[in-house]
Amino acid sequence: MIFELTTQIRVSNIAEGQKWYEILLNKQPDFIPHEGFAEWELIPGCWLQVAEGNPKEGNGPIRLGVTNIEAEKARLIKELNIDSFEIPSRSEVPVKWGTFTDPWGNHLGLFEYLDKTEEQERIKTILGNVEV
Repeated sequence: MIFELTTQIRVSNIAEGQKWYEILLNKQPDFIPHEGFAEWELIPGCWLQVAEGNPKEGNGPIRLGVTNIEAEKARLIKELNIDSFEIPSRSEVPVKWGTFTDPWGNHLGLFEYLDKTEEQERIKTILGNVEV
């Protein structure tokens, strides 16, 4: 039985990487087990590890679900100075999405459900009855 997920990306400078990901994720790391390593629990049981090391070319993207992709895109462009990115959608796909990179070349992305009822049901299933 699989019950948790952890994914790791690498940055060449952990201090800069931790600061960048704090802004991206809007929070401090949940766990720093040792030097050169920081972890965020994104949703219950789903962890993002940022480790100091050589970034792997071509990895990802790691896509983060958001409730308003346009607003989040604007925030990231302003606060992290990322390049603008397209937000495509296709009729057979239930989300719209976009992809960008961090300063170390790690591929990241955002997605937003097109059906807001489905989105709210996913949030309830994953996070319980929280107000979004």
